Amino acid sequence: MSVPVPRSAEPVTASPDTGLTLLVIEGDPAGPLSMPDITEMSGAVGSPVRIRTARNLTEAERLLTDDVHCILLDLADAGAATGPATGRTDELDTLRQVLRLAPHHAVLALTAEEDTERAAEAVRVGAQDYLSRDELDGRVLSRAIRYAVERKRADLTQRQLTESRLRAQENARLERGLLPTPLLAGSGLRFAARYRPGRSRALLGGDFYDMVRTPDGTVHAMIGDVSGHGPDEAALGVELRIAWRALTFAGLCGDELLATLQQVLEHERADDETFATLCAVDISADGRRAGLSLAGHPAPLLVRPGRAPRLLPQEDGGPALGLLRRARWPRRQVELGGLWSLLMYTDGLIEGRVGAGARRLGQDGMVELISRGLAEGLHGEELLDATVAEVQALNGGELTDDLAVLLLDRGSRAPAEGDRPHWPAGPAAVRSVRT
Repeated sequence: MSVPVPRSAEPVTASPDTGLTLLVIEGDPAGPLSMPDITEMSGAVGSPVRIRTARNLTEAERLLTDDVHCILLDLADAGAATGPATGRTDELDTLRQVLRLAPHHAVLALTAEEDTERAAEAVRVGAQDYLSRDELDGRVLSRAIRYAVERKRADLTQRQLTESRLRAQENARLERGLLPTPLLAGSGLRFAARYRPGRSRALLGGDFYDMVRTPDGTVHAMIGDVSGHGPDEAALGVELRIAWRALTFAGLCGDELLATLQQVLEHERADDETFATLCAVDISADGRRAGLSLAGHPAPLLVRPGRAPRLLPQEDGGPALGLLRRARWPRRQVELGGLWSLLMYTDGLIEGRVGAGARRLGQDGMVELISRGLAEGLHGEELLDATVAEVQALNGGELTDDLAVLLLDRGSRAPAEGDRPHWPAGPAAVRSVRT
């Protein structure tokens, strides 16, 4: 016979008021299995146990409703439950079919007293416990049912915990592979980042970023945001980041690079409505100048000692990638000076609410937060932590949008010998590296 499709719903948890329901599968053509009277038992062994009887697996599937807590399979009759008995293999195959039919239910195996080997084999196959026909009285059966139900529940809980731990480990390894490792050796720049996906328990969001140093000494950095908040958008963000890095090492920059990225987006996006904003900077080898290209993305914030933080020019930017087929993205030259910090961010940082109303933080609010942090003597990672924490506090809790923030710093501290990137695990983990 064909194996029934397993039921996905977990059985109802028994309560003192409702008691337990036992499904007996017998299939003995010589006559029904003689069951002890356990329907009225209570007190020390618990509330009453209701019994349903099935003559074969087809009937068992029909009777296996959500209120059944335990199944009793008579192995002596198991071959008859599916067809003519041909030996022990058929009996255990029937048990396996029952376990596939009811993966969330406790299963008891009933054997002859002298057949301890078969009983032990039934437990190895997956039964919670076994009973012999000769000891089948009401009190023993009632206790065995309750023990089997609790053991099955504990087994399911332990399996879920194990699966959760394995999934967390896999997610951590996957994240380390999908999030970038900046390549900045020899640049003299310090780099810190914060990344938080907006979707609950998500590994990645649609935001993406990267930073590399090419052989001519130029440092290239970019940050972007794919529209939407699903796994397709997160995957597209990873694809755009990888494409950006490959194109940058191939020598493309500015308008040529963004036009090629738009082709990648148009080919890989799930629908024609998806677009991506992007901010790219290429910092000269001496660290004093940068080329700025904007594709519908907010401009970076420049911080220099002794001066108020200011946003870099926004007006020369082009449209977001994926909106216009023949778009252009002018590259604007900006002076950075000797010592500076450059904050690049996605709109998740500036579109959080301020209080209970509809007011958003905006770029002006972000500049105010950064200015306040600098006045308190915060720099680098401490400045990022304080800013993100304040944005969340103003929003009244966790942000619903993806958030990525990068801080490039060309300060007075020389890079330490042997500085290497270090990436802690976790989707909301701090990303920090000094090179």
